[in-house]
Amino acid sequence: MTYEGFEAGAFQRGIIAEFRANQGNLTGMFEGWSLVVLTTAGAKTGQDREAVLGYLELDGNGVVVASANGSDKHPAWYHNLRKNPIVKVETGTDTYQAIAAIPPGEERDKLFERVVAEAPGFAEHQAKTTREIPVVLLHRLGPKPGEERVKGFGDWIVEVHDWLRKELDTLRAQADLVIEGSADTIERPAPDLALQMRTHCLNFCGALQKHHGGEDRVAFPMLAARFPALAPALAELDEEHKVVSQLQDDIQRLVEGFVPGESDPVVLRAEIERLATQLEAHFEYEERTIVTALNATAPAPA
Repeated sequence: MTYEGFEAGAFQRGIIAEFRANQGNLTGMFEGWSLVVLTTAGAKTGQDREAVLGYLELDGNGVVVASANGSDKHPAWYHNLRKNPIVKVETGTDTYQAIAAIPPGEERDKLFERVVAEAPGFAEHQAKTTREIPVVLLHRLGPKPGEERVKGFGDWIVEVHDWLRKELDTLRAQADLVIEGSADTIERPAPDLALQMRTHCLNFCGALQKHHGGEDRVAFPMLAARFPALAPALAELDEEHKVVSQLQDDIQRLVEGFVPGESDPVVLRAEIERLATQLEAHFEYEERTIVTALNATAPAPA
């Protein structure tokens, strides 16, 4: 199998029509080949773009190769998924939404070796060009029909966020009781909120780094390499984590420094709300931008 894909014109549309009409089975020059219709969002237009590609499955994930038959330029569909990694995959018997990851470095090399072992024609394509041909993993979003969904790393992050949200709500409620006069002081949540939040940030990067291996690499740049479209968000989150650390300490100081009869509980409550609002904005941004990619990258920690 060496077919890499036609991306425009009547010829491709005819192949796609036959592919869909016959559950992925084609006649003529493509008879017996394992192909897929990959739909990406155009990098400039955002409109759907369809390409017929050679298709493999390795370790339960779909795999396509951006060889462009050995061209010195990346195919258009590859540029598209670098801009927006959410794609639609049609195998002929199954259609699913996926997030496309681009394994970097050694991980890519090992994956390409496995691809060539099953489809030697891709080695010929690589020999034609000095361009390193990317290999793309298609991580299914959601379980296969009849299977249970496995909790991913992103789900775990959301669970930690939700726990922290409850702890912050406890602080708010305690401050309200002090203002109302039905409580004398504010107790520190147990376990220590600031410690748990710092641990969350450390575990977030540490578990990802452990999953991918390599002590000299850091989690966010590695994730950005696999999902280039997320690079700006990841850079912003990396900076925000420094702010989050400061917010954690500020909240803890407010609680520990409250003196009944001396400190103003209204001021304390307002400060807790201000800091909690900033933290919530960070949580929401993190969940909106990278949870899907995290679920595709790693399972939830034990």
